[in-house]
Amino acid sequence: MVKHVVVVTSSRADYGHLFWPMKDIEASTSLRLSVVVMGAHLSSRFGNTVKFIENDGFAVAARVDCLDPDDSDRGMARTIGEATTKLTEVLVRLQPDILLVIADRYEMLAPASVALALRIPIAHIEGGDISEGAIDDAVRNALTKMSHLHFSPTEVARRRVLAMGEEQWRVVWTGAPSLDHLRRSTRPDRRQLESAMGIAMSGKVCVVAYHAVTLHRETTTELNALFASLESWGHQVVFCFPNADAGSSEIVRRAEAFCARRDNAKLYVNLDHLTYWALLEHAELMVGNSSSAIMETPSLLLPAVDVGDRQRGRTRADNVVHAPAAADAITAAMRRVTTPEFRASLKGLVNPYGDGRASERILRSLIDAPGREVLLHKRALELDSSSAKFVQIHEDSARPL
Repeated sequence: MVKHVVVVTSSRADYGHLFWPMKDIEASTSLRLSVVVMGAHLSSRFGNTVKFIENDGFAVAARVDCLDPDDSDRGMARTIGEATTKLTEVLVRLQPDILLVIADRYEMLAPASVALALRIPIAHIEGGDISEGAIDDAVRNALTKMSHLHFSPTEVARRRVLAMGEEQWRVVWTGAPSLDHLRRSTRPDRRQLESAMGIAMSGKVCVVAYHAVTLHRETTTELNALFASLESWGHQVVFCFPNADAGSSEIVRRAEAFCARRDNAKLYVNLDHLTYWALLEHAELMVGNSSSAIMETPSLLLPAVDVGDRQRGRTRADNVVHAPAAADAITAAMRRVTTPEFRASLKGLVNPYGDGRASERILRSLIDAPGREVLLHKRALELDSSSAKFVQIHEDSARPL
């Protein structure tokens, strides 16, 4: 039987991670793909990035316009509610065998909740990671417990999912699928990159990717320190648009003001994933609090400065240097990571987030997954106090053959 897999994507960020899993599902004779697009993808403010999906040749099975215009925590909550209502009709119509979701965006609570109510098994990519400074951390853990198959980005993340009481057969280390672009995608060369971005890459480029710190009462309190430190960088600056979180409009306003004063600074609402990867390949460093700095820059040996609280606790390679949200600390970290000595120290660095073959592992797991009834019936595990490990309560807790 061909399994019907519905993939939900809500922004250009998660689509970059989902591209190769979607391609592989679509090419498989054992699986059938439907793509549901929602949230920021359908917003003109965030660049109508649904066009990237369609330009890549994917058919869009449903569009769920749910992003609340209010840039606040209330707007985020209303987005979840609107998405839940609209996705109910979509998933009832599509009747997938498996719903595939990724990571930790707050709006992903909507498709997962609907699937849970409709008894649709959920497969979740990138569970078990940590980002203590954002509500993303709680969302990621909630999605893990709601899901029935887990595709973990690191070995440490896999062990965390197991520590949450998930049965071992359900949890697979795959790596982060965004890294598959380095092995499988043809990225623009420098000339093509300059043409796509409309700028000359003149000398050293600092890529800034900064998002609201959603666990803070004031989600943009770190901005003053970030922009004060950027004043010390006299070379080119490229800003990436922030996620659709409470406080994003203030980040955009500050970036626009910075660019208005600097001829060598520019803000981009959206860069397609291949242009973005090429930008990182030709950059001098990355600064901000994006998960991209943690997951992707190690594969390029690109120095990165992780600012503030948002990614606190996340597994990181030695190319990523943390700086508290203080201008002097961020400036010092930027100077440190751009020295020849620091660059030389990265030789032979291994990215803990994988080897660029995540999509292959995800595909095989989806094909080999048991049917709906087996997936839906998660077995309770009991903590063995002597070993601090979960053990089976029932003899039939192992996956049936």
